[in-house]
Amino acid sequence: MEEKTTKNSITEISRLIKFEDINGFSRLFGGKLMQWMDEVAGICAMRHCGGIITTAAVDNLQFKKGAGIGDIIVLTAKATYVGNTSMEVRVDVYNENKETGQRTVINRAYFTEVHINEKGEPIPIKYKLKIETPSEEAEWEGAKKRIATRKERRGCGW
Repeated sequence: MEEKTTKNSITEISRLIKFEDINGFSRLFGGKLMQWMDEVAGICAMRHCGGIITTAAVDNLQFKKGAGIGDIIVLTAKATYVGNTSMEVRVDVYNENKETGQRTVINRAYFTEVHINEKGEPIPIKYKLKIETPSEEAEWEGAKKRIATRKERRGCGW
């Protein structure tokens, strides 16, 4: 089986928060941010598997800080784990300071993406994930724990 590295699928998207992106409190609407996160996770997963994907789960979605109109939001995604038909993608969201370029984390989540065929049926991912650094190894081990937790929750009937 062929391998790809995390670097092969890294995806970064930038957005400028506009009026249509905010909620009633002049802050970035969480649903809009989740849409952007799903998009960047999906592109990352497609780059890794080389085919169609669908989002199956989102774990550890953490809103750390808000953002407002005119802020530059940067979303980065990278593959952290690859199984048989599904993979995990970590998405980090930053508010980028226009003056300095410094980025502050405002959100993070792990997306489970499933490789599917045209009928929507899961199919094997042909590329394994080559782990190259201790950080990538830690992400891989964390993914295994998140997978086990999801399986345990499903066994409880929800």
